[in-house]
Amino acid sequence: MSTLKEIEIKNIDHLGIVAGIIDSIGLVKIINNLLGENISEKISSGHVVKAMILNGSGFVSASLYMFSKFFDNRACEHLIGEGVKACLLSKKFKFIRHRREN
Repeated sequence: MSTLKEIEIKNIDHLGIVAGIIDSIGLVKIINNLLGENISEKISSGHVVKAMILNGSGFVSASLYMFSKFFDNRACEHLIGEGVKACLLSKKFKFIRHRREN
């Protein structure tokens, strides 16, 4: 008897190419080196910048408060990095925006 696993399919469109270019130039690591990393954070600043670039190259005219919604149907861990989920991006962006406003 064989057991079938549930398969979840997510769309990456052209974003896989953009993510690959970002990875090949090491942009996430460069940003993290410049800004520093906090071990208590679940997602680094470099990964947030990568997500913002992917969001901007998604040809979407949605506001940044819809940031996590853009990634709901995308393979975040595959595109941005291991452990990165859409809900984490939303929380991190709200934190950054709050720090900038205060």
